Amino acid sequence: MLSRVSPILRHNRLFSAEAREMPRATVLLLQPNFLRSSPRTPPLNRLDVSSSEFSSMFRRRFHALRSTVGDWTKLPKPPGRVFAERREYRKIRRRTPKKKQELELSVSICIEEQLPDDLEIQNIAEMLRLNVPMAMTLAFNGLKDSKYKTRETDIEDLGGYETVELSVMLCNDDFICKLNKEWRGEDHATDVLSMSQHVPELKLPVLMMGDIVISVETAARQAAERGHTLLDEIRILVIHGLLHLLGFDHEISDEAEQEMEKEEELLLKSLGWKGKGLIQSAYDIEKTDKPQLEKSDDRKEGDGLRLYRPKFSYIFCDMDGTLLNSKSQISEANAKALKEAMLRGLKVVIATGKSRPGAIRILKTADLTGSDGIVSESSPGVFVQGLLVYGRQGKEVYRGNLDRDVCREACLYSLEHRIPLIAFSQDRCLTLFDHPLVDSLHTIYNEPKAEIISSVDQLIAEADIQKVIFMDTTEGVSSVIRPYWSEATGDRANVVQAQSDMLEIVPPGTSKGNGVKMLLNHLGVSPDEIMAIGDGENDIEMLKLASLGIALSNGAEKTKAVADVIGVSNDQDGVADAIYRYAF
Repeated sequence: MLSRVSPILRHNRLFSAEAREMPRATVLLLQPNFLRSSPRTPPLNRLDVSSSEFSSMFRRRFHALRSTVGDWTKLPKPPGRVFAERREYRKIRRRTPKKKQELELSVSICIEEQLPDDLEIQNIAEMLRLNVPMAMTLAFNGLKDSKYKTRETDIEDLGGYETVELSVMLCNDDFICKLNKEWRGEDHATDVLSMSQHVPELKLPVLMMGDIVISVETAARQAAERGHTLLDEIRILVIHGLLHLLGFDHEISDEAEQEMEKEEELLLKSLGWKGKGLIQSAYDIEKTDKPQLEKSDDRKEGDGLRLYRPKFSYIFCDMDGTLLNSKSQISEANAKALKEAMLRGLKVVIATGKSRPGAIRILKTADLTGSDGIVSESSPGVFVQGLLVYGRQGKEVYRGNLDRDVCREACLYSLEHRIPLIAFSQDRCLTLFDHPLVDSLHTIYNEPKAEIISSVDQLIAEADIQKVIFMDTTEGVSSVIRPYWSEATGDRANVVQAQSDMLEIVPPGTSKGNGVKMLLNHLGVSPDEIMAIGDGENDIEMLKLASLGIALSNGAEKTKAVADVIGVSNDQDGVADAIYRYAF
């Protein structure tokens, strides 16, 4: 539970002055009651907004729904206090009023700009337009002549007001986190913030109660944990936030907590809304013997992804050791995460040492190829360590070839030491002799089946060669082949390693990072718009280029050293984890 906050937030408007408003639903209260204010807290189409007024705090614009029948109006926003929570209506005491007074409840329901255009969120906003005035009415009636000892009494008599204003805003975790940090000094998201605007010294005909700000993302997680719907959870948070604005504060004492908990339960029951009050729910979590699922890193997955906007335009993803597990297979979880990311508007681009046919062959097994997949002969991609780059409609953007003398020397070395060599030439693989390791490149790594060429001269003349790979044991590569070729190539070529049992010889300056950079220039995309995931030394430049570079825990130490984040391993669905944790 969160602590008290400064009472001056509402001197700044949170809501757009030009937001298109819904017709207001006028609610009349007969014989108004007493209130006080207290700080605390740890198919409808989406409304179009073109705003000239921004939040003075974050310069955000908002979509606003407004509740009061009549003309479209905009109401000013004033000053007060802030409460937060992280986390039934009291049965109304009906009394015959001595004198009937009409009190208008003006309720604004707002959807913060960064929330996605989700039908459920829009429907919840429409439902709150009706629900919140009902909750306010019951709360006012229930508090009349109440005997609560701990509730503050800044608001005592509604008889002098013509209108009571309240706004409820639905936002995302990022927005409420910034608000929480700005006004409460706590740098984390919370579920609800209550901000009082009431200034008792001002004798106005309008009682400006304040704002209730609710994070839909946090509410969705709590709804899943507690086994009810998102609407149920948001209603609970509305009640909690409303009671704070009415002067309840469960943190000041045990008695205050008991009184607020009691009022939450009474209001929820009187309204017929599902769920327990926020205070009781928090106690239930503490008391349960069942360990709670930790989501400290904000994994967002499954149906809940629809509540989030992508943080990036593109994900660039390596294959061997990253998207593929140690058996060179793509897991069901990784495939599902990629599909969900694409459904949410993210574009996924493969950046791999593999050839394009090899990538297509393995991703076809997970239904990730073709026009709706992440790789095809008509989609962008970076292949063969950045030596083959394909852009829009799969057209070649760049091709880099290995020096023919280096290629000849590598072939002769292969024949002399009987170390298998595979030469990559666009969509083909070429070799000089049959060998089980050569076959494994096709059967395990899904590259095109190597064609055996009878002589070195014929192989060199056959086609342009982009790179060659030596295959041996891990020890043989590290102790013999790599030291030799690191020296033998000089400045004519580079050696890189994506797998411990393979050594690749590529043209100088070759890197996936350069290939990705060329593709981004072709697409007109900034590196700030991409997230990259990899594991090998050949991924270093790509991870450094990206706005967020993620190295999986099974990756090379040099790669992990330059990454922004180290994710779980490729055998633990590292790509899925990275997408759910960081892409939204």
